[in-house]
Amino acid sequence: SMPDFNDAEKLGRGKEMVDRITNLIAIFENKALDFSKNRADGDDILGDAYEYLMRHFATESGKSKGQFYTPAEVSRIMAQLIGIGSANTSASTTVYDPTCGSGSLLLKVAAEAKTDVTLYGQEKDGATSTLARMNMILHNNPTAEIEQGNTLADPKFTTGSSLKLFDFVVANPPFSDKRWSTGIDPAQDVFSRFTTFGVPPGKQGDYAYLLHIVSSLKSTGKGACILPHGVLFRGNAEGTIREKLVRKGYIKAIIGLPTNLFYGTGIPACIVLLDKEGARDRKGIFMIDASAGYMKDGPKNRLRDMDIHRIVDVVTRQHGVPKYARMVPVSEIEQNAFNLNLPRYIDSQPPEDLQDIAGHLYGGIPERDVGALARYWTVCPTLKAALFRELRPGYLELTVEQSKIKETIFSHPEFVAFVSRMTAHFDVWREHASVTLKALKLGFNPKQLIDSLSESLLAHYANQPLIDQYDVYQHLMGYWATTMQDDAYLIAADGWKAEPYRVIETDKQGREKDRGWFCDLVPKELIVARYFAKEQAAIDELAVSLDATVAKLVELELEHSGEDGVFSEMEKVNRAAVSARLREIDGEQGSDDDSAVFAAWIELDASASALRKVLREADASLDSHSLAKYGALRESEVKSLAVDDKWLEKLRSELRSLVDRVCQAIASQLLENAGKYEDSVLEQSAHFAALETRIAMHLSRMGFVS
Repeated sequence: SMPDFNDAEKLGRGKEMVDRITNLIAIFENKALDFSKNRADGDDILGDAYEYLMRHFATESGKSKGQFYTPAEVSRIMAQLIGIGSANTSASTTVYDPTCGSGSLLLKVAAEAKTDVTLYGQEKDGATSTLARMNMILHNNPTAEIEQGNTLADPKFTTGSSLKLFDFVVANPPFSDKRWSTGIDPAQDVFSRFTTFGVPPGKQGDYAYLLHIVSSLKSTGKGACILPHGVLFRGNAEGTIREKLVRKGYIKAIIGLPTNLFYGTGIPACIVLLDKEGARDRKGIFMIDASAGYMKDGPKNRLRDMDIHRIVDVVTRQHGVPKYARMVPVSEIEQNAFNLNLPRYIDSQPPEDLQDIAGHLYGGIPERDVGALARYWTVCPTLKAALFRELRPGYLELTVEQSKIKETIFSHPEFVAFVSRMTAHFDVWREHASVTLKALKLGFNPKQLIDSLSESLLAHYANQPLIDQYDVYQHLMGYWATTMQDDAYLIAADGWKAEPYRVIETDKQGREKDRGWFCDLVPKELIVARYFAKEQAAIDELAVSLDATVAKLVELELEHSGEDGVFSEMEKVNRAAVSARLREIDGEQGSDDDSAVFAAWIELDASASALRKVLREADASLDSHSLAKYGALRESEVKSLAVDDKWLEKLRSELRSLVDRVCQAIASQLLENAGKYEDSVLEQSAHFAALETRIAMHLSRMGFVS
C-alpha cells in the first residue's frame, strides 16, 4: 500500500499532524543529504547506501530476514553468467525474479545490461516486497513491477492460464522449502509447470522453483538459480526431474560455490545456469567447482573480485581448467545415472602427499617430488642444478643448507632475470595507465574507469609464467576499494585539486583538539618524499640519535637499579629527583662513583631533551613548509603525485610482493620435501645404536652388568 500522509491514526490530527510532517520534511532538508552537486555521472549514492544497509541488516538479523538478501557478489556472477551484458537489449527486454526478496538480484542484472530493461519481481513477504519497491526507486528503476504473493500458488505475472514468459529469469529461492505446495495441487497445476518433468517431492521445494523458472522462460530465454547441492544428487522424484532436464538440454552449466556465503544458512550452494536457446544442440554440461575461492568477511565468507571474474571467464570460454572446471558430456552423466554431484566429475582435492619408502629408508629426496615443481624449473632451468645433486639414481640431495634455500633462489641469475622481466612487464602497463589516468576530466565515471583499467591489467598478465593474472587483478581491485575509488570520486567531483584540511575533534566536555591537517588525494608523505627528502633525512637522523641516547639512558638505569644500585631507592627517576640526589651526596666520602653515575644520567637526559627540542622544531618546520607547498602545486604536479607516486607506485609494490611470494613458494615446497626425508631410517638406526653403545659403556663403568 502507498503511504498516506493524511492518515490521522498514524500522524495525529490538526497541529499535531502538521508538526510531524514538518519535522519529517526538515530531516530531508538536511544539506548533508543533498547529492545534487555530485558530478560522477552514473553514480548511485542512495542506491549504494541502501545496498550497504541491506547487507548489514542481513548480517545482523541472521535467519529472520537474511534470506531476503542475495549477497551482491553472487548477484554479480549471476547477472554476468546469463549474458545480459552482451545481449541486444532494449526497454522491451524482460527480467524476472520469482522470489525477489529486497530486489538486489534483479537490480544487479539490470545494472549489467547495456540499455534500460523492464524488471518484474514477486515476493511472498509483504514487508519485504515493500522494501523491494523502495529499492527499485532508489536505483532509478521506478517502473519495475513488484508484486506481493506466493509465486508457486499464486503467480502474479500471467496471460490467461499461462505464465508470462521472460527473456531472463534469476532467482535465489528459499532452500528446500518444505511448504512449497501450500495452496496448490501440483498434479493439477493450472500452469502445467510440472507436467513435462514431474512433480517435486512434497518436502523438498527446490525443483518446484526451478521448474517455475523453466516454465517462465521464452524459447530463447536464459536463467540462473541458486540451489542447495542436494538438487544435484538426490534421487527418486528429483532424480527423474533431473534426468529429464539434462536430456532436454536446458542446463548449460553448474557452478559450485563456497560454503557460508548466504545469510540465514551456512550450507554450500550452487548456481544452475539455464539456457533454452541452445538446448537442442547441447551435448554436455559445463561444471565448475569454485568452492575454494573466497575470503573471510566477519561471520560469513565472501567472493572476491578475482573469484567472480575467474568464474565468469571460465564459463564464457568453456575451457577446462584442471581441478576447477570441465565440460562433462551427457554420455558421462548418463553413465553416472544422471547424478550431477560435482566431485564425481571434478577432483578439486589437493594432490595426495605420497611417501617414498626408499627415501625414508636410505635417504634422499625423490626425483619425482622435485620434478613436480616443473613450472619453476621451466622459468629457471639451471636453478634446479644449483640446489640439488644426484645422490643415487632417482634420488637427490640438497647442495645448500635448508636455511640458505631462499637466499640461493633470490640471488640466482635466472630468478633475478625473472624478477627484472616482471618489473619491465609491469612498467609497460604502467606507462599506458599513467597517460590514461592523467587524462581524466571533471565529471568522468569512476565505475567505467575501474572496469577498463582492471580489464587492461588482467589482459596484460594473461599467460605470464608463475604469476596468476587473477591475483594481479585482485590487487588492483583491493586497492581500488580501499583508496583509489575515493580518490577517483574526488577528482570526478572537484577536478585535480589537492586541498589540505584540518581535523578538529570535540570531546564529551566540548573541548576542541587540533588533530593536524590532512589531504586525501595527495597525503603529506608524498609531498615530503618528492620535495623535502633532505629535510626528512635530517629528521630521521635526529630520531636515530634520540633513540640511541634514550637507549643509553635506559641501559644506565637498568645497570644501577639492582639491590645496591643508586637508582633502587628512588621513587621516581627524573631530572629533578636525580639532581636533588646528586646535591645530597655532594662531598660525602666514598660518593664519587655514585656522583659519576648521576652526572652521566643528567648529561644523557639533557642530551635527549635537546634532541627532542631540535626534532620538534624540525618537524614543525617541515610540517609548515609541506602545508605551504600545496598552494604552489600546479595541476600537472598534482596528477604526477596522485597517479605516479601514489596509485601506480602502490600497485608496483603490491606486484613485487607477488613475485617475492613465488620465491617463498619454491622455498617452502623444497623445505617440505627436504624435511620429509631428512633423517633416513638407516641413519636413525645407526644413531640409536651408537647411543646404546655409549650408555652400555657408562653402565659398565658404574658396575652394572646386564
